[in-house]
Amino acid sequence: MVKNSFISVFSQEENRGSVEFQVFRFTNKIRRLTSHLELHRKDYLSQRGLRKILGKRQRLLSYLSKKNRIRYKELISRLNIRESKTR
Repeated sequence: MVKNSFISVFSQEENRGSVEFQVFRFTNKIRRLTSHLELHRKDYLSQRGLRKILGKRQRLLSYLSKKNRIRYKELISRLNIRESKTR
């Protein structure tokens, strides 16, 4: 139920270029691909696509954490994403 309210918040915003919205879309794709790969373990093309999307999301999250740490923490808590490791 929390997920649905979060979707409605983003669809009302209409700011599809924002980092938060892009991370949200990538997270949905990642969850969908992960459930697909649980059924089809040898679908290597989907595995590659999943790795590419994970990398894109990671780059966006690192950008957001550098620019605005508060928005980053808020987004991570809303989407239930683990915080990235700092190097």
